[in-house]
Amino acid sequence: MQKAIELVSQGLTLRGMLHMPDNASGKVPAAIIFHGFTGNKMEPHFIFVKLSRMLEKKGIASVRFDFGGSGESDGDFIDMTLSGEIRDAHNILDYVKKLDGVDPDRIGIVGLSMGGAVASVLAGERKDEIKTLCLWAPAGTMGELIKKQIDELGHEMFNKIRRAGYMERGGFRVGIGFYEDVVKLDIFGKAKEFDKDVLIIHGEKDQTVPVVVSEKYLEYYGDRATLKIIKDADHTFNNSAWEKETINLTADYLEKELIKANE
Repeated sequence: MQKAIELVSQGLTLRGMLHMPDNASGKVPAAIIFHGFTGNKMEPHFIFVKLSRMLEKKGIASVRFDFGGSGESDGDFIDMTLSGEIRDAHNILDYVKKLDGVDPDRIGIVGLSMGGAVASVLAGERKDEIKTLCLWAPAGTMGELIKKQIDELGHEMFNKIRRAGYMERGGFRVGIGFYEDVVKLDIFGKAKEFDKDVLIIHGEKDQTVPVVVSEKYLEYYGDRATLKIIKDADHTFNNSAWEKETINLTADYLEKELIKANE
């Protein structure tokens, strides 16, 4: 069963999709799925939709929301910040824990790219309420990359961007608030507090977020985390074989962590 859902976060209506397993008896585990920078609750080639439907078949509910300013949710993208998406993520977790038919003690988080950074921070800050974590090409070094970008632009050019209030990027206006916010956040410092199992999946030839970023997460998570490299894959697994491997790895992992671990 699939249906549209809404919640209010920071004064904005967030729009999402709930997937519930058919004919479920009792409360079921749930996965919360976070999209990436300029992404949405479906993501490229509908990979999030396909993951949600696979999880349904395994007896796991899932929730996919557009963050504020993205997709069909209220707000303007120019006002988007990483801190704002983290606050949305907290509100989404609160919402899912109260859903009829969902077991609040069996919730896993999945995040892609910047959504992976959001997921890792949320898991660190709410570690007692999240059972497991799956990160796809998590953008944990966003602050470092933005600082490098600012240095490459030069401070004079960046001051022009500051006066304009945004930078144009592929049809999106990325607000100056995003840049000023992300450089202040210690993503890894917050993420490392999560003390349960983690699966990280990364494309071998990811040019957007290099594999070394996931390897840095391993330094913090240690033996709790496993890194799976998808051979030849790019950032968003844009090939049916890469997509299938990513979805299968994720669904099997969540089944193990949220269902089989409780049998």
